[in-house]
Amino acid sequence: MKGVAVNMNRKLILNENYIPLPCHQDDEVFANGIFNFNISRMIEQIHSGTLSVKSERIDVKDWFNAHPHPSINEEHLPNVDLTNPVIQVEIRPGHYSIIDGNHRMEKAYREGVQFVDSYKLNGEQLVPFFIDHMGYRAFVDYWNSKLV
Repeated sequence: MKGVAVNMNRKLILNENYIPLPCHQDDEVFANGIFNFNISRMIEQIHSGTLSVKSERIDVKDWFNAHPHPSINEEHLPNVDLTNPVIQVEIRPGHYSIIDGNHRMEKAYREGVQFVDSYKLNGEQLVPFFIDHMGYRAFVDYWNSKLV
């Protein structure tokens, strides 16, 4: 991993008794391949203070210089509220991806907004938000393989 120091002590231990987070009918879920995270529960826990996360201002232009523009729903873009923080998570050690707020980032970029607020979760904080065993197990294996 170019330019990123990885703490080898961050290894995740597979919990054979892991219970996936229940997913309710209207919950927002972010699917990243096999990794399915419950965004609705994440936001609830952040707002209630149950999940303590870092806040970070993202420089929009810098972000887009380092990350590809995702495909977005153009019809939804006018309704996007830039005052809500985006959620960025550490999918692999030292590398963060936005899992909630790509429309906000795109709108901010197009409108020349310099900064967007974000909640920043480390990889270990993602573990409770998997909606199935398969994704949880795959994440533990993937994460640990990146520490080697």
